[in-house]
Amino acid sequence: MLGLFGVLNLGTRSLATQRAGVEVAGQNLANVNNPAYARQRLAIETSLSVSSPYGPQGTGADAVAIQQIRNGFVDQQINGELSVGGYLGAQQDALNYAQASLGEVLDLNGEAGDGTGLSTDLNNLFAAFQSVSTSPGSLTERQLLVAKAEDLASHLNQVDQRLSNLNTSLNQSLESDVAGANELLAAIADLNDLIINTENSAGGAANDLRDLRQSKLEELSKLVKVDASESASGGLNISVNGNTLVSDKNVLDTLQTYDAGGGQMLVRTATSGTPLALSGGHIQGVIDVRDGTLATMRDQMDTLAATLISEVNAAHSGGFALNGATGAAFFTGTDAASIQVNSALVNDPSLLQISGTAGNAGDNQVGLILAQLAEKKIPTLNNQTLNQNYSSTVAQLGQALNSVNERAADQQVVGTMLMKQRASLSGVSIDEEMSDLMKFQTAFQASARLITTVDEMLETLVNMKR
Repeated sequence: MLGLFGVLNLGTRSLATQRAGVEVAGQNLANVNNPAYARQRLAIETSLSVSSPYGPQGTGADAVAIQQIRNGFVDQQINGELSVGGYLGAQQDALNYAQASLGEVLDLNGEAGDGTGLSTDLNNLFAAFQSVSTSPGSLTERQLLVAKAEDLASHLNQVDQRLSNLNTSLNQSLESDVAGANELLAAIADLNDLIINTENSAGGAANDLRDLRQSKLEELSKLVKVDASESASGGLNISVNGNTLVSDKNVLDTLQTYDAGGGQMLVRTATSGTPLALSGGHIQGVIDVRDGTLATMRDQMDTLAATLISEVNAAHSGGFALNGATGAAFFTGTDAASIQVNSALVNDPSLLQISGTAGNAGDNQVGLILAQLAEKKIPTLNNQTLNQNYSSTVAQLGQALNSVNERAADQQVVGTMLMKQRASLSGVSIDEEMSDLMKFQTAFQASARLITTVDEMLETLVNMKR
């Protein structure tokens, strides 16, 4: 039998157990607004029983562990969705900037919608050609034509510069993301070391350190898709594209950017130099949008500018100015970055070669040819007009942006659902913790009352001897 002293020990252990329950509930309440925290529960087990005339008799209860409430499968799914979200977020940001670079506001069909972009400048140029052909001898109309051509050339220069700046920014973002990923790899390795040492010395789970490690892993997943597995020692092994970067407390390799040629920055392992075929995360999103949609758009803008230069110059160079001069180019340059209106024409619009006959200021043959370029289907532009080709470029950008937006919206729904699922399991409920707090408080008071009762019984026995 326990005897009074045995019951006293039972009450003492019960006090310690209920106190531990209050402490755990308090820890949960303290972290109610910590998104990285997974709620904890005190594991209580019945103490070893002792023999008695009535059979095995219980000796109370002991707190044996503080358990973290987590679902590893849900955490793994969240890591995957964060990689998808990072990938799509990178593309959204870049494509939105590209839209701004064109100076177009795209509607839901990917069409230019506000009339302030290159399509307007192209229309204005051909309208000015038409006006000059109507009044070929008018210096005012010629000056207006030069101004409209300068507007278009300047806009093409600006678009190319903005897209070039965007490409540079994406490369810088790549460098920043890789540096951030390496910092997180080092942080996870350090946490692995702390977790292994803590759990080996304390004999229980290092729950708070594991929360922090999971938070770092999720930050890393936003940047690059990783494969994570827990080792027997409790450390987390991290690999990217089959290359192990972290094993327990050791960082075996890191990420590094490198120039694959022509300024095309890609990612490889720093030590082994293995190029990585990434499949998700912000880093791969940056690479794909830079080398995909944006690279295509830059090529298309250069093709548009080169074709405009070639077609206009071919017609203009065969005409005659008011002073009879001929052979001058209307545009200089070869692409969107270098296109300019011939400075001689800017300084003296009378040198515009609008006439088809030397010495005939009223002739408008070349002016009509230039105006008709607006409707000319050009083989090098897939038998599209200049404006149709530009509209096609805009539409492709709009479709890419709409597609990414739709995928991002779908991904957000999935991500939100998973977060809610994890919150329902691992999140701290104030109501539940307050209920536990009252339960442990009441149990603590009852245990204290048990000890008081035993103390009174012992005092009664002592007094019986007097």
